[in-house]
Amino acid sequence: MQPTTDTRPSLLLAMGPGVAERLLTGAHRDRLAALTRTDPHLVAHDLAAPGPRVADALAEAEILFTCWGATPLTAEVLARAPRLTSVVHAAGSVKHHVTDACWERGITVTSAAAANALPVAEYTVAAILFAGKRVLRSARQYAELRTEQPWADESAAWGNYRRTVGIVGASRIGRRVLDLLRPFDLEVLLYDPYMTAPPPGVELVGLDELCARSSIVSVHAPRLPATYRMIGAAQLAAMPDGATLVNTSRGSLVDEDALLPHLVSGRLHAVLDVTDPELPAPDSPLYTLPNVLLTPHIAGSLGNELHRMADHALEEVARYGRGEPFLEEIRAADLTRSA
Repeated sequence: MQPTTDTRPSLLLAMGPGVAERLLTGAHRDRLAALTRTDPHLVAHDLAAPGPRVADALAEAEILFTCWGATPLTAEVLARAPRLTSVVHAAGSVKHHVTDACWERGITVTSAAAANALPVAEYTVAAILFAGKRVLRSARQYAELRTEQPWADESAAWGNYRRTVGIVGASRIGRRVLDLLRPFDLEVLLYDPYMTAPPPGVELVGLDELCARSSIVSVHAPRLPATYRMIGAAQLAAMPDGATLVNTSRGSLVDEDALLPHLVSGRLHAVLDVTDPELPAPDSPLYTLPNVLLTPHIAGSLGNELHRMADHALEEVARYGRGEPFLEEIRAADLTRSA
């Protein structure tokens, strides 16, 4: 009797040092081994100058299973992967490693951006609700004063009932935020130059109008040349006194030089998970201002949330093995309008 031919696709893990250990559980590696012909413990950190084992695996691979820190897939790298047909990215943006050479070769690409969008949206909704209740300010006052205070007297403008929230960008994350905000009694505005029909209960407006009407402005546009400093001096000046700016997108979308005077004076508040530069200078007032919550880019997947991205990517690998199209395929044209 002839042995049964193994028709499972060949796969190679390719990502930065230490990433696979955080991304993949033992169960994930077992499923990879069941779905594909792979060594689930072999991780390629450098496809540009691979060692013999990685070079052999790359030459056989139909699928690259990538995550943060993956080697850019240049024409030279792809020349070492003659059988490669697909890149399954177990994270969000593929712009770091998927090059024009991939599209020219006809390689199909999918990402776990949808899985990564959820924790960012959850962080954002928490920030919006806390901002409406003035949680940061009251917590700091409580810690400093340590006495009974007439909170009711000064909280007349606090609360989240019919508060106006402005969402800048109907990106994947922006849309998820809109979904999560639906159960709350909020007035929701949306700015997105590509959207003509907003979701039910959401009012589509221009950017300047959104900033002028919103108590909380949350930024979710992608980092593109057209979005650089899109929240600038005019938009910040238009925001009402006491309003809060939430940025979980990219720091470059906000003109921080224009924002700082509003924060230092206390006129505006901010929740900033991203800044420009990514790490503020040691003497930046963002670290110490009482009306600023500054976090170190933690809104996206971290800890056990990485396992959601791994699950998502493994489902795409399973679809490939069944001969089905990817659910979250990315095309070159998509990257002109997305992160």
